[in-house]
Amino acid sequence: MKESFWGIFVVFMGVLGITFIVLFQNLTNTDQHNSQLLQEVTEAAMWDSLDYAAYRKDGKVKIAREKFVENFIRRYAQSASRSREYEITFYDINEAPPKVSVSVRSRVLGTNNNTQVTFDLQNRLDAILESKY
Repeated sequence: MKESFWGIFVVFMGVLGITFIVLFQNLTNTDQHNSQLLQEVTEAAMWDSLDYAAYRKDGKVKIAREKFVENFIRRYAQSASRSREYEITFYDINEAPPKVSVSVRSRVLGTNNNTQVTFDLQNRLDAILESKY
């Protein structure tokens, strides 16, 4: 009888260990995905929002604020996971020189023995557009 309790204990600990591994793997994958997506989308949106008329006129590299926000949200929505909620905050957008500060918050939900666990992930990026010109 004593050996059977040890067997049940080992199986229970194995299931509990696998649950924690899956939960933290989901957490780290989500954080890595959000971080990479934030970097790529910010750079692409900055290049898309360049003001070519101002560059031709004055030779200054500038971006258009409204166009940057529009491009950023469109690109992020196309690539983000549809099963999560995101909160995008723009802290600072300078047109000349092109600089943006963006923050993306998301929540990861997990269950552990009928208990729901919520993790808040926040990724923040300050980016400056560099060019050869």
